[in-house]
Amino acid sequence: MKYAVDQIIDQIVILEKIKTKEKKEEKKEKLPNTIKEGTILTYENSIYKIDRKEEQKRRERIQKKLEQLKK
Repeated sequence: MKYAVDQIIDQIVILEKIKTKEKKEEKKEKLPNTIKEGTILTYENSIYKIDRKEEQKRRERIQKKLEQLKK
């Protein structure tokens, strides 16, 4: 499963499931130390890992949309 970090509030992180937009809370200690809002995570075998490739794809899509809106 893939999640986006939606918000970080003290030691609680709000994750949004990418496919369904469903949100859930997770303790920050269970996630990689370098997360920030917008970080994409994969969840497999009870472990969260940062997915840098998916992050880059999402940034590129957002950038393209912004460029189209400017035209």
